[in-house]
Amino acid sequence: RQARETGICPVREELYSQCFDELIREVTLNCPERGLLLLRVRDEIKMAIAAYRTLYQNSVAFGMRKQLEAEKGKAGDETRIAEYLAEKADLEERVEELRAKCDAIERREKQKSAVEANRRKEEIDYLNGQFKHLQQFLNSQENKG
Repeated sequence: RQARETGICPVREELYSQCFDELIREVTLNCPERGLLLLRVRDEIKMAIAAYRTLYQNSVAFGMRKQLEAEKGKAGDETRIAEYLAEKADLEERVEELRAKCDAIERREKQKSAVEANRRKEEIDYLNGQFKHLQQFLNSQENKG
């Protein structure tokens, strides 16, 4: 039979079990109390091994479930990431549109302000000219009278 030298090997386990049973049989023939004690030890070891085997199987199953959940979650995360990236691109595009709109409004308001300032300057110049003419007229009327 092919038994592995290391790790968990059912063939090796069976061979050791047969060997231990034979030892128990021989010891029991010489001293029944020691034989019963060895039987208890064997039973405790078998129960411990069974408990470890169950624990191992449950932990493997738990690990597989967690891995499957992680893979499912990963696919969902990748989908959400793609959605967020698309939303980010849309929002960046919207920001650029709003910036362009804001710049256009600022330029238009600067132009309006410049036109209004120019109009006021011309009006002030006109009024100053009218003031000078009226002052000259008054001065000439005072000089005549």
